Amino acid sequence: MKFRPLHDRVLVRRTAEEAKTKGGIIIPDTAKEKPQEGEVVAVGTGARSESGALVELVVKAGDRVLFGKWSGTEVSVDGEELLIMKESDILGVVEA
Repeated sequence: MKFRPLHDRVLVRRTAEEAKTKGGIIIPDTAKEKPQEGEVVAVGTGARSESGALVELVVKAGDRVLFGKWSGTEVSVDGEELLIMKESDILGVVEA
């Protein structure tokens, strides 16, 4: 894939949705919510501060992140559904 977000934007792939609960109950497609967790695919170069200095992003490609329910814009890149969002929309990085 040849796509690089600009400035402080991040390209995120949502994680796979769970088909059943921990108790074994199967969730129908109509009742599923989109996951609020994903993997960072690509990051921009960073934002500019008020003084004009480049501020690098904290997240990097490969990080697992949590983001808000309504965060980002859904886009299709090479037939794959991805999200583009600002780094400030990311709530945190999931560390293993």
